[in-house]
Amino acid sequence: MNKKQKIIKKIAKRAKARLNKVDPATIGLPAKSGYVSKAERAKLESLEATQIAETSTDNTDDTPHIG
Repeated sequence: MNKKQKIIKKIAKRAKARLNKVDPATIGLPAKSGYVSKAERAKLESLEATQIAETSTDNTDDTPHIG
């Protein structure tokens, strides 16, 4: 690569990095709390699943049974 091509490549990289730095979707949102391990994610998923199961069973118990 000649000198001019290297300069153009650096400028393009810097421009791309500038665009990657600012994400309009994340402006104003709270910062991430940090790394969530695989085990922690599994616990959270199981808690959500149990809550969903509880709400679905609660809804079926309230219906009157005619028979």
